[in-house]
Amino acid sequence: MIVRKIIDQKLKEFEINEYIRTSLRKVGLSSIKLQMTPLGEKIIINASRPGLIVGRKGQSIRKLTLALKNKFKLENPQIEINEIEKIGLDPNIIAEKIANSLEKFGPMRFKSIGHKSLEEVMRAGALGVEILISGKIPSSRAKRWRFYQGYLKKCGDVALTGVKTAYSVAQIKSGTVGIQVRILPPEVILPDQIKIYSEHPGSLVEESTENVVVESTEKADEKTDKKKTDKKKSGKKDDSKQTKSKKRKVSKSTKTKTEKTTEEPSSKEEKSDDKDTKVTEKVVEDVATENVDAKNDESNNSK
Repeated sequence: MIVRKIIDQKLKEFEINEYIRTSLRKVGLSSIKLQMTPLGEKIIINASRPGLIVGRKGQSIRKLTLALKNKFKLENPQIEINEIEKIGLDPNIIAEKIANSLEKFGPMRFKSIGHKSLEEVMRAGALGVEILISGKIPSSRAKRWRFYQGYLKKCGDVALTGVKTAYSVAQIKSGTVGIQVRILPPEVILPDQIKIYSEHPGSLVEESTENVVVESTEKADEKTDKKKTDKKKSGKKDDSKQTKSKKRKVSKSTKTKTEKTTEEPSSKEEKSDDKDTKVTEKVVEDVATENVDAKNDESNNSK
C-alpha cells in the first residue's frame, strides 16, 4: 500500500509539472517542485520572468491555481514563484531560449543561435557546455549538430550528479527539433582537485593545491636563479681569460707595428740616398758634355 501511494504521488507530480510547462511557455521555467504541507499542496516555480507568471493584478496566477484545483483535485494549492539570478547556468532556460529562437527565426540560423547560447553560458562562469540540436536542420534530411566548449564530464559520478541536463522541443515547418543542453557548473568539485592539510601546533590550516604549485614554482625559480648566477660566474672567468689572451695579442700586434715603423724610415733614407747619387751622376755627365762641346768649338775657331 505504501509503495502504491508513493507511485501515485510521483505520477501526480509529473502530471502537474508537464501541465505547468505546457501552459506557461516563453516564461523561462527552470524547475517545478511539489511539497505537501498541513495547509495544502505547495507548488514552487523557479523562473527567470516571474512577472509574466503573475500577470496583471495577479490574473494569470489565479487562473493557474483554479485549473490545478479542478483538474488534479487539489484541496488548497499554493503557488510560490522564485526568480533565478544566474540564467546562464540553468540548462532548462537555455534549452527553452534555443527552442523559442528556432521557432521565431527558422532553421537556417541555428548555427548563430547555438554559438550565442554557448557564449552566454561560458560568460556566466560554467566549466563546460554541450548543446545538441537534432532534426531536419537545415535540409530535409535529419541530422544532429553538436556545439561544445570548455570541459565536460561524460562518465563517472560527476557526470550523473554534477552535470545539469535539460531537454526541449521546437516545432518548425519541417518537423519537430529536439534540443539537449548539458552544463557543468563551477560549484562542482572534480575528482582531480586535491586539497592538502598541514598540521600546525594548536590548529589545522587548509592549503589548496594552488599554494603547493606556487611553492614548487618558487623553488624552480630559485634553482634557475642559482644556475644563472653560476653561469655568470663561469662566464666572468672565461671573460677574464679571454681579456688576458686579447691583451697578449694586442701587445704582440703593437710590437710588430713598432718594428715595422722602425724599419720604414731606414728604407726611406736608403731610397733618398739612391736618388741623391743619381742626381750627382747626372750633373757630372752634363758638365763633362759641356766641356767636350766647348773644346770642339775652340778647335773649329782656330782652324
